Amino acid sequence: MDKKANKNTGNIGEQIACDYLVSIGYKIIDRNLKLICGEVDILARDKKSIVIVEVKTVRGSGFGLAQELVRYKKQKKLRQLGRALEQKYPKATIRIDVVGVEFHFGEPKVEHIISAVEG
Repeated sequence: MDKKANKNTGNIGEQIACDYLVSIGYKIIDRNLKLICGEVDILARDKKSIVIVEVKTVRGSGFGLAQELVRYKKQKKLRQLGRALEQKYPKATIRIDVVGVEFHFGEPKVEHIISAVEG
């Protein structure tokens, strides 16, 4: 497993996710936001909410769908990040979305799951 290649793939996926989110009307607030309890890939705002966006990027088809990689432990971490952000945005609704970016052949496929992680 090549960590440098994985990091590069992740960075490309995050940029694709940002471009996609902007194209559907989201405003990007921050990227790779470090909080005491972890890191938010993308922090954005849509018309109603502050949105924590977890980006999962995969190359090839051996891993399953990108968004399926957000398992229980990661969901728990995302909920912690949401609670931490409630301090910074006390009057805002905070939501957790997942954007999966899959590279198979040609153009990357983007799938956006709104409110992917509840609680």
